[in-house]
Amino acid sequence: MKRNRYIKIGAVLLTLSTAACNKELTEITPNSVLTTTDYYKTAKDIDLAVLGIYNSYQTRKPTDYILLELPTDNLYRTTYTLSAGADDVDNLAITSANQLFGTFWEATYSGIFRANSVLANIENPKDYKAQQKDQFIGEAKFMRALFYFDMVRLFGGVPKVTTLLTIDEAKSTPRAGKEEIYDLIVSDLKDALSTLPTKANMAKGRVSNGVAAALLGKVYVYLKDWANAKIYLDMVAGYGYTLQTDFASLWKLENEDNAELIFSIKYIEGTNGHTLSSAFLPFGGKTGIASSGLESVFPSWDLHKLYEAGDTRKAASITEFYKTPTPANSPTVWFPHVSKYEVKHLLNSSGIDLPVLRYADVILLMAEVQYGLNRPDLALIELNKVRTRAFGNISKNYTLADIATADAFTDKILLERRLEFAFENERWFDLVRTGRLLTELTFEERGYNPTTQTALKFTLQPKVHYVFFPIPQRQIEVYNPGVLTQNQDY
Repeated sequence: MKRNRYIKIGAVLLTLSTAACNKELTEITPNSVLTTTDYYKTAKDIDLAVLGIYNSYQTRKPTDYILLELPTDNLYRTTYTLSAGADDVDNLAITSANQLFGTFWEATYSGIFRANSVLANIENPKDYKAQQKDQFIGEAKFMRALFYFDMVRLFGGVPKVTTLLTIDEAKSTPRAGKEEIYDLIVSDLKDALSTLPTKANMAKGRVSNGVAAALLGKVYVYLKDWANAKIYLDMVAGYGYTLQTDFASLWKLENEDNAELIFSIKYIEGTNGHTLSSAFLPFGGKTGIASSGLESVFPSWDLHKLYEAGDTRKAASITEFYKTPTPANSPTVWFPHVSKYEVKHLLNSSGIDLPVLRYADVILLMAEVQYGLNRPDLALIELNKVRTRAFGNISKNYTLADIATADAFTDKILLERRLEFAFENERWFDLVRTGRLLTELTFEERGYNPTTQTALKFTLQPKVHYVFFPIPQRQIEVYNPGVLTQNQDY
């Protein structure tokens, strides 16, 4: 992939090195390292800078599962896991010294910096086509909101940076309150909604006004602002999104741009492919998929056992495999692997796009909204839309008796979200926002012994303060003393 470079301003942000590319967008070649004095002069410059914002997310996303799925009851690490700190995350031994939190923080602020760079220089070019400047503003604000939405959910209040800072300014910028960060997210998304073109007028892989509406609705669900959430979630169907009939089709290369994918990050095998498909594949590879895999994690029995007979999401998410015993008289080993991103690919360079927002998410969020508005009958309709797709009929649909109490409804919505979005980085967020972190993660059934038909239970010790991850210690040390405060009890 050809590259474009930007100079960094601010000590807490990573050096920026690559610009986004995907199947629809032009690749980029630099002649040299570019600075703000010789760049951002033309509409083309701004366009390439906007692609750089997407690239920050594109680069980070394939490893997000380590912080968002691995510490949950969906995945557990293997002996092949190479990421330093993954073992502690898996076992809920969470500390501020774990470098994985620092890496996530820095990668996310790198994206925020790129968005701020575009917005700070948006007035420079004089050769914009009609509506082009508004589009770039909308894209930058949407992506900034997306980055901050990740940060506020994981860390709580974080430094609010909306301009280009000097090193001294960056070191002196304290954490803003969680509410202030959410206010920025909402404001950015409303601006994006009003300035972004429609899906039909955007290249594939770039956000449109429908994407902004969907994320804004989701943000309001996290805020439990049911009335506003309904306003924006109601908009989404009008932008042409719909459930695919076949769940498995969502994970096929030939169906990457289907109507259920509201926003996905683009990749090209061998050019800017990602590592996720390889991370989930067995070490010995799989015929027709790849000659080897990384076998970084396994899907848990805890998750596997929840899929009922006839649920088409199971085969599309987890592939059953029983390892040949060694020696021959040893018990058979249950050895499944994640198959949701299983497509033919070169090792560490998969071309399957990674979803950020799916219409199924909008539907299940709307179920929460309707229940929050005291309309359980309407919540049931939304819940059963996803359930019906999963089984191909209404035989397994829920009834009002199944969601008769608030706890019962939460049980069902968490179950459906877990089965629907397994390995899509929703589980940790869902457990935290519903207050179920402590009760759901007291233990995890990881492996399974098919000979004795018993699960291998692993005891965990979740703590109340885990609702937020620790502020990375290495970031605290970069700031001026006392500026970047730590989350409680870390």
